[in-house]
Amino acid sequence: MPTRSAPPPVMPDTRVLRAPGIRGARREDWHQLVRFCVVGASGYVVNLVVFSALLYLADAHHVAAAAGAFCVAWTSNFVFNKFWTFRRHGLSAVQQGARYLAVSLVALGLNLALLEAMVRAGTPEILAQAVAIAAVMPVNFLLNRRWSFR
Repeated sequence: MPTRSAPPPVMPDTRVLRAPGIRGARREDWHQLVRFCVVGASGYVVNLVVFSALLYLADAHHVAAAAGAFCVAWTSNFVFNKFWTFRRHGLSAVQQGARYLAVSLVALGLNLALLEAMVRAGTPEILAQAVAIAAVMPVNFLLNRRWSFR
């Protein structure tokens, strides 16, 4: 009896990068994440610089300094994310701005809660702000990608 040979192996789609927990992630998804992180890093620096200036030069309370820093960083991040990170989109700038602001306000709420908890626990204010921003970033990315700039 003739033996059957095994079917040829199926070559994976080279446009798809697989990662644990992420089904069907495409190369463009990874590029978008990298662009978001670059914008986020610039916003992170802007936020910490403005936060520090308000905290030490203007003698603001850490919550007020965080809110002021948020306003400045939000503006630059929105512009860069709209025109560079999430280039393909169907919403108007006003619609995207409103959605981006809503997501950012959720992130700000989480940030302020973490900041306050860490400051009350004795963490220096700038370090607490730096950690809080970084901790909230994944939620911010996913909500913006799925809703603000879909």
